[in-house]
Amino acid sequence: MATDKTKTEALSVESRLKTLYELQTILSEIDRIKTIRGELPLEVKDLEDQIAGLHTRIDNFTAEIAELTKSVAAEKEKIINCQNLVERYDEQMKNVRNNREYDLLQKEVEFQSLEIELAQKHINDHTRAIENRRSDIQATRDRLADMEHILAEKRGELDEIVSETRQEEENLRMKAKDLEPKIDERTLTAFKRIRKNARNGLGIVYVQRNACGGCFNRIPPQKQMEIRMHKKIIVCEYCGRIMIDPTLAGVE
Repeated sequence: MATDKTKTEALSVESRLKTLYELQTILSEIDRIKTIRGELPLEVKDLEDQIAGLHTRIDNFTAEIAELTKSVAAEKEKIINCQNLVERYDEQMKNVRNNREYDLLQKEVEFQSLEIELAQKHINDHTRAIENRRSDIQATRDRLADMEHILAEKRGELDEIVSETRQEEENLRMKAKDLEPKIDERTLTAFKRIRKNARNGLGIVYVQRNACGGCFNRIPPQKQMEIRMHKKIIVCEYCGRIMIDPTLAGVE
């Protein structure tokens, strides 16, 4: 603890603030790189999920066509059976012994004829459904081809960005690591905590037009005077960010 206190006293407030702002600048650049790279993986993942969904849809359509085809075959078989029965009843009607037998056979012929009509209707309905599903499959495949092309472009773009920014990010992280020992542990810990809770990742901001550069709430003149004096670490009473005057931050 004594060592930390000695180190804090050895580092002037002005030095700590200046180093802290430099660290913030580097970390903001790392955040920018992560943001650029961070959006693309989400887009790639979303496209991959959509493509998987399209493949599932095609599989479902294909399975539905197979079931409809089976149903068509079953209805055709039913028609053949009904036609055989009609022929059989027609033959029997030639040898009937009374009107009652004739009427019964006639009703059977009519019933089988209705069954044939109904089966034919089912075949027509199933055939139309099969054609519709084939159209759906083709439309889905066309959309799938477009999305796979977009996905290939996005993956290529992501790979290129990762390749281009990896070295830059590593260099920035090395610079940030080199700066941290120049800031006392208490101030650095507070800065990291503020940065983590801040929506834009800013832990230290400079005064802009008499207002906090983080939350844009007005700063009283007396408080601005204290910030310019660099006598102590001052935080915004509204958002909690560490304050630095523009001159010390190197901002005109």
